[in-house]
Amino acid sequence: MADVLSQGEIDALLSALSTGEMDAEELKKEESQKKIKLYDFKRALRFSKDQIRSLTRIHENFARLLTTQLSAHLRTYVQISVASVDQLPYEEFIRSVPKMTILNVFEPYPLEGRFVMEVNPNIAYAMLDRMLGGQGEALNKVENLTEIETKILTQLFQRTLDTLREAWESVVDIDPMMDEIEVNPQFLQLVSPNETVVVISLSTTIGEASGMINICLPHVVIESILPKLSIHLWMQQKKKDHQPGEYPALEKNLKKAPLNLSVELGKSQITIQEFLHLRENDVIELDQLIEDPLLVLVADQPKYLAQPGKFKGNLAVQITEVMEKEGEDNE
Repeated sequence: MADVLSQGEIDALLSALSTGEMDAEELKKEESQKKIKLYDFKRALRFSKDQIRSLTRIHENFARLLTTQLSAHLRTYVQISVASVDQLPYEEFIRSVPKMTILNVFEPYPLEGRFVMEVNPNIAYAMLDRMLGGQGEALNKVENLTEIETKILTQLFQRTLDTLREAWESVVDIDPMMDEIEVNPQFLQLVSPNETVVVISLSTTIGEASGMINICLPHVVIESILPKLSIHLWMQQKKKDHQPGEYPALEKNLKKAPLNLSVELGKSQITIQEFLHLRENDVIELDQLIEDPLLVLVADQPKYLAQPGKFKGNLAVQITEVMEKEGEDNE
């Protein structure tokens, strides 16, 4: 679809033509010439726009889940959102990473290969400080990580991978496991330098600290599941979800769900003094007569009226009436 010019742009164009600043014949020649679009083979676009949109939606969900998880775990203000989703060569991603940072390398079983989650040191140390009882200060000492600090961060980031698994389960069931924590990106050779990767950048704020969390997904690792990232496939799967016979099976399983059923013989009010002096064989007077129907509760909600009796030598009740819900009319 051609671009629509505003009235101001049309007036400026007419003015330039009338003053001789622009030549109409030259404009026609430019339109007749073939337009050439430069293509960099080192930046091969191997992901379609549809797949990029799907990855964006998955990680927007991941950002929401991670915000909730870290807010509860760190007990401080946390805000995470997707800032950008780009595809670029792995070499370019490594060059963009700071010289000293927190690189969480994990294996997304059953997919073959490894992903990496780069966490800005300001964010990582704010998390660590909160977990150790601090105010969440961003102390950057990434070069001097102790063994205890490394262990704590490993456990924390493993929990974030559980959230990542939940975000991806609409597409594929993965079980990401932490492989290692690296601090120098030069020592991290995930794939070949020219391999195309998708980098999801998450803008993160924890308390007073802010920074970026970058998730790097190599094309060669997720190539086998790329067809599942198509919107058309998602729509087909949604249609297939409602198969004939599904609802009867669901109803059958629902009938097996346990419910608490109780019968109320009556109520009574006594003082704490009377309660403390209760003894065996004492009689408590209830607020209803023997011939009055008993109240039957299902999951602590009044549902039926019944009369007491015995069945095969056991105490039992017989349902006599179904109680109407509030607001229902007898028509």
